[in-house]
Amino acid sequence: MQVAIALYPRFTALDAVGPYEVLQRVPALEPVFVAERRGEVRTENGFLALVADAAFDEVPAPDVVLVPGGYPDTALLAGGPLLDWVRAVHPGTRFTTSVCTGALVLAAAGLLTGLTATTHWAVLPHLEKLGAVPVSRRVVEHLPERLITAAGVSAGIDMGIRLVELLVDDVSARAAQVMIEYDPRPPFDAGHPSKVGPEVMARLAEHAGLRS
Repeated sequence: MQVAIALYPRFTALDAVGPYEVLQRVPALEPVFVAERRGEVRTENGFLALVADAAFDEVPAPDVVLVPGGYPDTALLAGGPLLDWVRAVHPGTRFTTSVCTGALVLAAAGLLTGLTATTHWAVLPHLEKLGAVPVSRRVVEHLPERLITAAGVSAGIDMGIRLVELLVDDVSARAAQVMIEYDPRPPFDAGHPSKVGPEVMARLAEHAGLRS
């Protein structure tokens, strides 16, 4: 089964690589990185790049689509090759999925209209503007519609494991989880704004400002 991971300028690395690390462990699944054109695509801060081995038009019938988050600009969400490809291939996928702000791409493509969906906590209101119903959950599934959205960044790993369960079985999903030793015990219980105070949020804003 072919899993197409879409890349675009200023995507977030872990949104793509987290699920990839899960999915590529399963022999039945064949990940491929795709973009508007073959070649290097850089992340949101420019420090890192992934290589797209195929252009969108070279992957016309993937079994799974995964759109990572990042900083999709207004022009990208207004239309163009990525949205055209997502709309074209979705009718034939087993699942069309997103991580973080990748949900904005699915919504802009018209796939989430009237459906609940999740994304990074900071941009949940934007989902509603694009016709979706935002909810603050780690992973949101609409299996009859073949759509799955994951929340911010690290949630893509959770979704990747769930995808393996849906595409193969729960034994393979557990095996993939063990292989990457995904047994999180973070040093702080600080994974959501609801769990931290104003000092942490102020520092977050400072860091974000330095990276913009």
